[in-house]
Amino acid sequence: MDFEFSKDQQLIKKSVRDFLEKECPSDRVRELEADEKGYDPIMWKKMAGLGWMGISFPEQYNGTDGDFIDLMVVMEEIGRKLLPSPFFATVASCSLPILEYGNDEQKGKFLPAIADGNTIWSLAVHEESSGNNFSEINLRASLKGEEYILSGCKLFVQYAHVADWLLVAARTGGGDEDGLTVFIMDAKSPGLSMNLIPTTAHDRQYEVIFEDVKVPEENVLGGVGKGRKIIDFIYQRGAVLKSAEMLGGVEAALEITSDYAKKRVQFGRVIASFQAIHHKLAELFLDVEGLCYIVYKAAWKVSTGSPSDLLISTAKTKANEIYQRTCIQCMLLHGAIGVTREQDIGLYHLRTRAWESSMGNSNLHREKVAVELEHHQPQMLSEQ
Repeated sequence: MDFEFSKDQQLIKKSVRDFLEKECPSDRVRELEADEKGYDPIMWKKMAGLGWMGISFPEQYNGTDGDFIDLMVVMEEIGRKLLPSPFFATVASCSLPILEYGNDEQKGKFLPAIADGNTIWSLAVHEESSGNNFSEINLRASLKGEEYILSGCKLFVQYAHVADWLLVAARTGGGDEDGLTVFIMDAKSPGLSMNLIPTTAHDRQYEVIFEDVKVPEENVLGGVGKGRKIIDFIYQRGAVLKSAEMLGGVEAALEITSDYAKKRVQFGRVIASFQAIHHKLAELFLDVEGLCYIVYKAAWKVSTGSPSDLLISTAKTKANEIYQRTCIQCMLLHGAIGVTREQDIGLYHLRTRAWESSMGNSNLHREKVAVELEHHQPQMLSEQ
C-alpha cells in the first residue's frame, strides 16, 4: 500500500484546489447558500470542462479514464472549500452505479451527458419509515404493460429541484430487501412533485412525492429485484467519498484555527504560544492525521477492486465523529466570535450534522463494524 499520490493525482489535487480558491471563496459559499438554486451553473460547466464529472469514466463516455482515487482527491478538495453543488449527488451517488450496473444503451445515453456537465442527478432512497433499513422501503412500482407506475414518497433527495434525472429505489416484489428495484426516472415526469426540507446546512434537501409516475421498463437499472445490491454499492462507494469530503473539511477547519491562533493576541502574546492552545491543536492534528490514514486506505482498497466494508464503515464513523469534534473545538479556540456567521469556522460546523447522516450515520456504520469484526482476521503491518 503506497499513500504517495502519483504525479497525475498531485496535478489533479493542485488543479482542483487552485480552481476552488479562485471560484469558491467563503463569501461565495454564503451567497450560494442563499441562492434559490443552491449552486452556480456557470461554475458547474467550468468544473465539467476541467474533467471533474467524468474523472472516473472511460474515454468512450467522455471521461478521463481515471480511477476511484482520482475521484476521492476531487472530493477531498471540494470538502476543503465547502463547494455548494450537486457534484456528490450526481457523480458519487448516481454516475458510479450507472457505470457499474447500466447496460450499454444506458451508459451511452447518460454518462457522456454527466461528464459534459449537461445533466444533474439525484438519489431517492430514504423514506419516513425506512431510515437506514432498506427492507422498509415502501414506494411501490407496479408493472402495467411496458411501464412501471410509481406511487409513494421519498425524503432527503438532494438538489431534486434542479435535477434532470433521479435514481429511485422502489418496491417491485415482497416486503424484504430482495423485492427492491432501482429505476432511472426523468425528474420532470408528470405526477412528480417536491417540497423543500429546511436544514441548517442549506444543503437543498427535498421531499419528493410520486403520484402514479410512469417509468419505461427499459429504465430499470441492473435488473428487476436487484436493487439491494445496487443500493449497497452506492452506499459503499458513497461512504468513502463522503468521508473524503469530510476529511477535506476538517483539514480546512484545523488550518483556519491554527492560522487564527498564530495571529490572535491576548495578554500581549499570540494565543498559539499558550501551552493549553498548542496542546489542543496538536491533539486535533493527530485526529485529522488518523482520519486521513483510514480514508485513504479505504479508498485504496476500493480502487484495487477489493473494497473492505470494515475499513469503509470505520472511515465513515470516524469522519462523523472527528469532523464534529474538531469543529466544536476550533470554534472554542476562536472564542465567542467563533459562533458568528462572519467567521468561516462556523460554515464548517454547519455541515457536520448534515454530512454525518449522508451515506449512513454512525449507528449504521458501527453495526457494520461489529458484524465485520466477527470474521476479521488482523494482518501484520508487513502484510498490508
